[in-house]
Amino acid sequence: MTKGFDLAALLAERGAERYELHAKHLNHQLPRVLHTIGFDKVYERAEGAHFWDADGNDYLDMLAGFAVMGLGRHHPVVRKALHDVLDASLADLTRFDCPPLPGLLAEKLLSYSPHLDRVFFGNSGTEAVETALKFARYATGRPRILYCSHAFHGLTAGSLSVNGEDGFRDGFAPLLPDTAVPLGDLDALARELEHGDVAALIVEPVQGKGVHEAPPGYLRAAQKLLHRHKALLIADEVQTGLGRTGRFYAFQHEDGVEPDLVCVAKALSGGYVPVGATLGKDWIFRKVFSSMDRVQVHSASFGSNAQAMAAGLAVLSVMENEEIVANAAAVGERLKSRLTELVDRYELLADVRGRGLMIGIEFGRPRSLKLRSRWAMLQAARKGLFAQMVVVPLLQRHRILTQVSGDHLEVIKLIPPLIIDVADADRFVDAFTEVMDDAHNGGGLMWDFGRTLVRQAVGNR
Repeated sequence: MTKGFDLAALLAERGAERYELHAKHLNHQLPRVLHTIGFDKVYERAEGAHFWDADGNDYLDMLAGFAVMGLGRHHPVVRKALHDVLDASLADLTRFDCPPLPGLLAEKLLSYSPHLDRVFFGNSGTEAVETALKFARYATGRPRILYCSHAFHGLTAGSLSVNGEDGFRDGFAPLLPDTAVPLGDLDALARELEHGDVAALIVEPVQGKGVHEAPPGYLRAAQKLLHRHKALLIADEVQTGLGRTGRFYAFQHEDGVEPDLVCVAKALSGGYVPVGATLGKDWIFRKVFSSMDRVQVHSASFGSNAQAMAAGLAVLSVMENEEIVANAAAVGERLKSRLTELVDRYELLADVRGRGLMIGIEFGRPRSLKLRSRWAMLQAARKGLFAQMVVVPLLQRHRILTQVSGDHLEVIKLIPPLIIDVADADRFVDAFTEVMDDAHNGGGLMWDFGRTLVRQAVGNR
């Protein structure tokens, strides 16, 4: 008799070993980091934009799994769609048929960008980027991709080649022969295009690292320059797409921008089944898949699987029926407005920027001598420690999960589920205000923790 598998029993028996298991069998640095910064929590369940621990304490999620949980956790419509597709016992991934769900999801996705014609489904954001890079090179017959300084497009070898952060690239050379240009610098773009070997420029309309938005008019002007030189514009909407910035795509904030290729992922999954998609113009796809001999020239083993397609269709249905994009715009505006009011109040707070529910809070050098000396202590050890000092009490004292927007940056990035409401936004601002009051009034616990971070940073050198 075959013994059954009992997941609940396994978790009950071994769940308490979670940190030890990670330390022994996975990335051993992760539990070390979590223990150091006090993020070694044990969350028992989650729903929407909230977690609960074993004692029933409620935590507000302002990170959304790095923007994966656009609809929050365990949305009932997405859950039902997945139950339905499993119960249907479909003949999935035969590879020698044309199942309906991929076509239906592609049709729906394309309706949000009518200038695009076709979709390739993969499994992640970095796969969506890899697809765009390959398609752009093949369609144009050119080898070089331009990307923007400080960009993040993924960590597989191809997408790493267009990653603007040296910390991710170090030790993995040689990479593809791609070239960085400053975000917003049209002259630098024009100089590179004059070489005649550029296939495309890939750009995040709002950069995830630091939350920097492309200057007004840049995308439209860049598109014009690229097309004049027979090169393509690739919009990486992996994080910014599906309503994050208050429009379905972030490039839609600027009139006349019609990228040749668009990459999406993260929120399309509903937080359940990994999925990535590369949308593009018909002529590009026809060049890549130019004959029956080339029908499998680009593919993904689990791409277009029924569970991922069902999740994606359910996500788009919820977005329309519950007006998710409008909510992101309205709640994001309130959140940003209330935070912006604090810039003049706190000398450690330098800037608040972003669109919709993608907001960057930047800290900077204070004016007063006492705060300046403490700031200098942190900066001398490692840039980014003050932002981490703010993140920790938000979690420990106020039960709000946030994180810094990148290594060596004094910026906290807010990317909560797009379903958060005004009460959630106000809860964050009130908590953030208390933390900043503590920092400016010389709160001992916060600066003591800062000294702990300094010792840790020095010890890691």
